[in-house]
Amino acid sequence: MYTYPWHHWIAFFYIYCFFGWIFESVYVSLKTGHLVNRGFLRLPMLPLYGTGAVMMLWVSLPVKDSLVLVYLSGVVAATALEYVTGYMMERLFKMKYWDYSNQRFQINGYICLTSSIAWGVLTIFLTEVIHRPVADFVLNMDPFARSFLLSAVTVVFVFDAVKSTREALALGQVLEAMTRMKGQLDELQLQLALLKAETSQKLEDLKSDARVQAAELRNDAYARMREWKSDAWIRVEELKTETASLAAELRDTTRQKAAELKEDTANIAARLKDSVHHTAAVSGEEAASWESESETEGQSLDHRQLRPGLSEQIQLLTQRTQTLVESRRKLYSRMSFYRRSLLKGNPTASSKKFAEALKELRAMAEKGHDPQ
Repeated sequence: MYTYPWHHWIAFFYIYCFFGWIFESVYVSLKTGHLVNRGFLRLPMLPLYGTGAVMMLWVSLPVKDSLVLVYLSGVVAATALEYVTGYMMERLFKMKYWDYSNQRFQINGYICLTSSIAWGVLTIFLTEVIHRPVADFVLNMDPFARSFLLSAVTVVFVFDAVKSTREALALGQVLEAMTRMKGQLDELQLQLALLKAETSQKLEDLKSDARVQAAELRNDAYARMREWKSDAWIRVEELKTETASLAAELRDTTRQKAAELKEDTANIAARLKDSVHHTAAVSGEEAASWESESETEGQSLDHRQLRPGLSEQIQLLTQRTQTLVESRRKLYSRMSFYRRSLLKGNPTASSKKFAEALKELRAMAEKGHDPQ
């Protein structure tokens, strides 16, 4: 590999991973106003910077005598690496760990002109200033100490990389699950709203029908009562006329029979009047009873009188909604230290498809509990 053996390149990779972490952490911490452990790993390393530095050295060494070519090679190589890495990470982990979408002259948020220019400048700074003392440090190390350090760092680095990758994949799955559950919750809430509206309308219709039936019963009762009153008074008048006629015919025969007949007539009239009053009272009580029963029927309407299965559907949808809410809470409770660190260490991470879920998770990571 040009002028360095492979284990030297590994040492350079780790060193520049560390330098990149320092640069990014300081920059983001100053920008956000609080300390940020920047990066994908939990170790103080940024593999993108280590890979970029090694790539810059590789592509620039053949043209190291020309600063223009060194600059151009760094721009092209680092920009290509940044785009491919950003694209692959978004496809794997469901979000962008850096996003240049708010920058001018950017492509899909993975690269931008200012970043590419900076990569070219950084390549010259790396090859002309930084790399020489770094190379001297690595080359002058005791071979045994260098091998031991490289072995130890490699073991820890691989473990951290595997763990962080698993957690990042799991975090992406959480984003997908939360977004899917949110869509299901919105759909269930819409169905519940529609069913409740239908229930309310059905109840109003049934109550209106009950009131109409009560009014019809009242009118019918009053009509019957008026008919009974009219018939009773007609019978009284007929009896009065008949009594008067009989009294006139029998007046000359005997006053005693007239008096008796008059007394009988008075008795009959009294009984008829009682009958009229009793009939009116019974009719009023019956009408009031029908009205009371109709009102009671309207007031006692419940979901069991609605369309068959409507209340059961509402209960089922409510249970499903509660189940989904509980599932979302479980997703929050499973947020491990690594996942919280990924969110905290990448405050500019974004996701167009899972933006709302990412916002909720980031709030939970900051507060340490379910933001709901």
